[in-house]
Amino acid sequence: MLENLVTKASRSRSPKGKGLEAILALITLARDSTAFPPRWEEVETRRELAFDVHPIIVAWASGDTMPPSIQPDRRIRPAAFTASLMKAIRSHIKGLKMQPQIIATTPFAGQRPGTSGLRKKVRVFQQPNYLENFVQAIFDTQPELAGGVLVVGGDGRFYNREAIQVILRMASANGVRKTLVGRSGIFSTPAVSCVIRKYQTQGGIVLSASHNPGGADGDFGIKFNSANGGPAPESVTDAIFVRTQTIDRYLTLDTPALDLDHDGSFMLGAMDVLVMDSVSDYAELMESLFDFNAIRKLFSTGNFRMRFDAMHAVTGPYAVEILERRLGAPSDTVMNAVPLEDFGGGHPDPNLAHAQELVALTEGANGLDFGAASDGDGDRNMILGKNFFVTPSDSLAVLAANAHLTPGYKSGIRGIARSMPTSQAADRVAAQMGIECFETPTGWKFFGNLLDAGRITLCGEESFGTGSNHIREKDGLWAVLFWLNLLAVRQQSVAEIVTDHWRRFGRNYYTRHDYEGVDLAGAEGLMAHLRMLLPDLLGRTLGNQTVSYADDFAYTDPIDGSVSKQQGIRIGFESGARIVFRLSGTGTEGATLRVYLEYFEPDPAHHQQDTQEAMAPLVLIARELAQIETRTGRSEPDVVT
Repeated sequence: MLENLVTKASRSRSPKGKGLEAILALITLARDSTAFPPRWEEVETRRELAFDVHPIIVAWASGDTMPPSIQPDRRIRPAAFTASLMKAIRSHIKGLKMQPQIIATTPFAGQRPGTSGLRKKVRVFQQPNYLENFVQAIFDTQPELAGGVLVVGGDGRFYNREAIQVILRMASANGVRKTLVGRSGIFSTPAVSCVIRKYQTQGGIVLSASHNPGGADGDFGIKFNSANGGPAPESVTDAIFVRTQTIDRYLTLDTPALDLDHDGSFMLGAMDVLVMDSVSDYAELMESLFDFNAIRKLFSTGNFRMRFDAMHAVTGPYAVEILERRLGAPSDTVMNAVPLEDFGGGHPDPNLAHAQELVALTEGANGLDFGAASDGDGDRNMILGKNFFVTPSDSLAVLAANAHLTPGYKSGIRGIARSMPTSQAADRVAAQMGIECFETPTGWKFFGNLLDAGRITLCGEESFGTGSNHIREKDGLWAVLFWLNLLAVRQQSVAEIVTDHWRRFGRNYYTRHDYEGVDLAGAEGLMAHLRMLLPDLLGRTLGNQTVSYADDFAYTDPIDGSVSKQQGIRIGFESGARIVFRLSGTGTEGATLRVYLEYFEPDPAHHQQDTQEAMAPLVLIARELAQIETRTGRSEPDVVT
């Protein structure tokens, strides 16, 4: 069709010739995404616009001087002229598609980011303009991205590839100068933070719903990380949400999908897209923090056996490169190493309920010496020894007490921070070391200011997240390497290291009960009921415990003075025990009620009790006080950690 029209146009030098009109209509309709062939009745009304679209053809039709490549000359055969003109037209049509397109849209309700970005079901994100609205809100509220560099990647879950293509087109249309994209769209959350900081980019967009299930019927998520490499603070996420409520257009390009499966640099409009190895920069950072030689020796003895469960999530390629290739672990060390869009049908949450295959390998007389796992986007970790589970709260405390044994922290640590629901085990380490310890709301973004200000070195959450000042995200594989370094240096088992720690600091028995998918109205009613009780709880005896404080936790950031309220109900007892009630912001349907229970035991003679048995009196107090069964219809939690 195009060649026939150009051939006709080459025989006419009159702007009123049907051949020329066909060319002009063709270009105009191509720009407007109208189907070919052009309808002749539209040509006349579009001619003026068409002349503006392709000045080369207008100049030729008017007899003006033309570029040599398409100058109509008697020495140039009609076929050659037709070919050169077709090339010019195709180039022009491509250029039109590279121009930012303004697409009208309307707001969607409920695009407020939670503690870890915006998470919804895949089908919600697949609605026309849903993802685009949120991404445009990021560009509209973060002006530093225009002319800047942006990191883009995700955990490989379903819809990851499609979303990245959308974001790249929009980034170019919004003036981003360069994007760094992980090969195949893969980037662990810790690696995104690493790359942002190493290359001093203006931020990053992370596509993940973390530990939530994947697949077409699963969950999807998106969050913006700031230039420090960490999750955007509340001031930024609030601004993004406000913009989503008034958005009326977004900018994009009409271009085909880019090849993300091979490293290389491509131009997308005026933006440079660099597809890069997502593992190497992160692996080099890990090698600078830990004693890889000592860990290699541990593996080379042949007496040390471990498995790392990547749960068919993003950490697989990172673990294979670092554990097997760089540290010399056996080739079968990493389980479920290949990232899959549905995580192999599993739930990529590294806990005792969802990593049962790994847990079983550590049990019994022939159990592994060390087991570890990470989650969907690679920022969480679970640590196991032979017949031994290390709670995330204990893990943070142990790492803090032994940090001086690793190269990256040999000079000591400045301070520790923990999320409010996390046990107070780290507080006891900080007190003995004479360093600061901060209690923050749940959400890694609250650690960012403390890390940037140099007030803390290590931080952690009870939800299997641990990290340090090396990046601004929690980091699952980092925690695993930290433990391997301690095992190599101390020449003790996991159980021996932890029990030694308890003898020195006392044991904080700790458990978390999750009630998942609870009716939102019922869950909010439960929290409102507890808030009504708070003023009258002080001094009351509940079971065998006397209440020493009861509040709805609020946090004033010591760096910028920002205040976060209603972060969870805390009930503390004179014995040092605590109960915390909180609604989680990481789910996508209903509500998740989390109940955190903690009991301190200073006497080593009582350190080997079964956790659930030791916590039974507190569990009963929590259920009765909050009226959990009555208000949620649940007699037992879905997950006990």
